[in-house]
Amino acid sequence: MDDLKRFIREVPDFPKPGILFYDITTLLQNPLALRQTVDRFVWMFADRHIDKVVGIESRGFIFAPTVAYNLNAGFVPVRKPNKLPAETARVTYDLEYGTDALEIHLDAIEPGQNVLIVDDLLATGGTMEATVKLVRQLGARIVGLAFAIELDFLNGRDRFKEYDVFSLLHYSE
Repeated sequence: MDDLKRFIREVPDFPKPGILFYDITTLLQNPLALRQTVDRFVWMFADRHIDKVVGIESRGFIFAPTVAYNLNAGFVPVRKPNKLPAETARVTYDLEYGTDALEIHLDAIEPGQNVLIVDDLLATGGTMEATVKLVRQLGARIVGLAFAIELDFLNGRDRFKEYDVFSLLHYSE
C-alpha cells in the first residue's frame, strides 16, 4: 500500500521545529488516491457487518462518512466539547502539556452494535484511546480501528492490542 505515499506531502518543522508533518491534503486532492484510500478501508472491513463508523474530529470526518456510506453503515462524529447539540458522554484525556476532552451523542450507538473507528493518523494513540472509551461506554462492539497513516516509531498501536488495527501507510521516522 506504499504506492499512496507519493501523494503524502512531507512538511518539515511543522507545526513546530523538529517535527516532520505528513500532510494528507495532497492525497485528498487526487481523485484516484482518495478513491483508493477509501476503497482500501472499505475492503478491509466489508465482511465485518459494521453498523456505525465513528470519525474523530476533525480529519477523521474526511474519511469516515464515505467509508460508512460504502459499508451501508451510519456515521457518528466524535467531537471536541460543546459542539454536539444533544446529550453527550464525555471522556477527558491527557496531552503532552495538559488535557483535552471528546464527546459523543448518547443516542448515537446502541449497545451491541458493531463499530469501526476511523481517523487520519495514529501517533501516540491518546485521542483514539479516548474515543475507544467513549464508544465502549455506549456498549458497542469495536470491530476495528482504521488509520490512513501510522507513525510506527511512536508505538501508538501498543495501546490497542485487543483490537484489529489497520493502517494504510506506515512511517518509521
